Amino acid sequence: MAELPAINTSPLIFLTKGGEVNLLRLISPSIIVPSAVATEIREYGETDVTAVALNNTDWLVVQETPPVPNVILNWDLGLGESAVLTWGYTNPGTEVILDDLAARRCAATLGIPVRGTLGIVITAKQRGVIPAARPVLEQLRLCGMYLSDRVINQALALVGE
Repeated sequence: MAELPAINTSPLIFLTKGGEVNLLRLISPSIIVPSAVATEIREYGETDVTAVALNNTDWLVVQETPPVPNVILNWDLGLGESAVLTWGYTNPGTEVILDDLAARRCAATLGIPVRGTLGIVITAKQRGVIPAARPVLEQLRLCGMYLSDRVINQALALVGE
């Protein structure tokens, strides 16, 4: 049976800054935040919106991950990406939530199921949790998430927008 999914820094930052962190509950009742990711987030300061969410949201579960295996170390990714991928690698069938392209390629190579911030928004639209995905995606872009118009339009076409 798959474990709880693990999330990387950028999706958590975008979703908290965009006021949409609760969309993660569509994926799982709890989300693993590897300690390496929690450390990155807490470096922004205790008043940072993502650090506040991390400290005050009981379903965001900070957890140590096993040592990063060489098969992931060889990709030369950041500490957060490596920790998230290690969680998925050591818990087969467990989804990871990543936006970083190199990390997503590593996940695909290792057969780790992956979803990004965009995929979470699309899932929310498909399940009727949000009436439209475009305003949410535009808000995430205002919060610093890079999404090209082409990628947004392709994703929106999947949900009839």
